[in-house]
Amino acid sequence: MDFNTYQQAALKTVQASLETEEATMVAILGLTGETGGVATAYKKQLRDGPAHQASKALIREELGDVLWYLAVLADRFGLDLDNIAAANLTKVADRWRPTPAGEFVDFDGDFAPDEQLPRTGTITFRLETDAAGRQVSRTSFDGAPFGDPLTDASFIDDWYRFHDVFHLAYAAVLGWSPVVRSLMKRKRRSNPAIDEAEDGGRAIAIEEGISAMVFAYASDHSNLEGIRTLDQGLLTTVTGMVGLLEVSVRRAADWQKAIITGFDVWRRLVADGGGTVEFDRDQQSLTVR
Repeated sequence: MDFNTYQQAALKTVQASLETEEATMVAILGLTGETGGVATAYKKQLRDGPAHQASKALIREELGDVLWYLAVLADRFGLDLDNIAAANLTKVADRWRPTPAGEFVDFDGDFAPDEQLPRTGTITFRLETDAAGRQVSRTSFDGAPFGDPLTDASFIDDWYRFHDVFHLAYAAVLGWSPVVRSLMKRKRRSNPAIDEAEDGGRAIAIEEGISAMVFAYASDHSNLEGIRTLDQGLLTTVTGMVGLLEVSVRRAADWQKAIITGFDVWRRLVADGGGTVEFDRDQQSLTVR
């Protein structure tokens, strides 16, 4: 039985007295109650174990009651269960399932090689002391300078000097980074519209903003050590910030992978005071050698 067929059949069993505005409240309260019934049935199963022979049938019955109230409540809001189920699967895939390799859009595949993000490479992060006595991070990509030497630009020694690794993680995992394009002089200037809207100053500022925001979040979450799942609120904010950019086609799950990948490498660089990192856009990986 499909969802729409079930919903239409369920609606025929609604009591006539409930075909009023009160039906919405009745359905909401009923759904709440039956959800509690599922919890109660499971509690009995935990308590009685194998002795509770009817547990499976009881849980099936309670879940059926939940489904009935869902069908009625959806109808009260002019919705159908089939569309609700489809929309939910899309939402869940966006949140938890990274984009399959075969569906991954290559943002610069049609551009000349010198306007493409690199496919592979070796990045070196090393610490130096500058003329002012500050500790700075100097980065190179395949032996060529990658941006300017960076300090933490803060009163607090928080190792933000290694934050270029986050941009490299976005480039490797998402295939997107206006910052990396700018630092490596790989902006897509052959297409002025793309150059301005996707690779220009606004896109760079958005990416830097994401990097700083995620860094602040990570600072309150053990620098993401041992963390494999990020808060939905953070990912919603990130995807909202890039809503007008090409990277908006990436899923929240893709962003989660990129952020965690970047911090896995960043923690190693901090622990070792620098290091060598392998960049592989084809494998969507960034790893410490």
